[in-house]
Amino acid sequence: MTGEGKTHEKGHHTRGHDRGGHWSSRNRQRKHDDRRHHEDRRNQDEKRDSGVDESLPVVKMFRAFQLELDDRYDRYERLVKLGRDVTIESKRIIFLLHRIIRNEDKDKILAEANRKICDLNTSALREIAMELRGQSYYLYLRAFSPGVQEYVEAVTFFHYIKDGHLITLDDIHKALVFEEQPEEPESDTAAAEPTSAGENPPATFSLEITPLDYMLGIGDLTGELMRKCINAVGQGNLEEPFMLCSFLRDMYAAFLTFGNTAGRDMSRKVWTLCQSLRKVENACYTIKVRGSEIPSHMLADMFNTVYPEKESPDCG
Repeated sequence: MTGEGKTHEKGHHTRGHDRGGHWSSRNRQRKHDDRRHHEDRRNQDEKRDSGVDESLPVVKMFRAFQLELDDRYDRYERLVKLGRDVTIESKRIIFLLHRIIRNEDKDKILAEANRKICDLNTSALREIAMELRGQSYYLYLRAFSPGVQEYVEAVTFFHYIKDGHLITLDDIHKALVFEEQPEEPESDTAAAEPTSAGENPPATFSLEITPLDYMLGIGDLTGELMRKCINAVGQGNLEEPFMLCSFLRDMYAAFLTFGNTAGRDMSRKVWTLCQSLRKVENACYTIKVRGSEIPSHMLADMFNTVYPEKESPDCG
């Protein structure tokens, strides 16, 4: 290559290098200007905030809104945590009740389960009731509704094993009435407000369970009864499945009367109830028809058949 070509090539690379350096310096300058612009805006915002006149009625109104919303969000999060605690403890009670194998262990396990239910009433459920005092119940219902449904499932399962019948919603409410303690204010905002001399706080407060949560909890109960039926067959008790089958049939017929008016959650519970009932009916059929052909300790293995959805009966 000639000297002129080398000179031209060198000049070409030199111009490219200079142009790249020029653009990089412009980018650095632009970033510096943007950073300084953001700092200036932040300083202006701080000055503007510091210059707010707190005595203005509009400012006072929005400060009150801020306190109210912060209190509402904090209470909602506390209720979510309490609802999770109720769910965990209720599941432990259900697992404990499934450990009843012999009649000799029944009274001991029922006493322990009853103690756990009482402890749950006086701890997490009492705190939920305290959080809801003076507040809109349905505003926070979604925060603890799953825990309440699990609690209903545990309590109804306990009373069915103990007494052989379904406990009513009113009976559950009787256990959720608490006595007020002097050191327990209704809420943070209510504690700051002075009370008049003629008004006395109520002596008791309670936690209300909605009929829908009660029904959804009973829908979950059917799954536990189905497991109890299979466990009873495995233990050689061939009479209890027929009692459970009759109970589940009555419950299924009662649920069908609601139709689709109770929402999507109720429809799913009815479908689950239908599947549980079919498994129990299959167990009763196997015991009645094929019980003489299959040893009693092998009958439980015959009930683990999974029915596909297309072959399932119409569940309403």
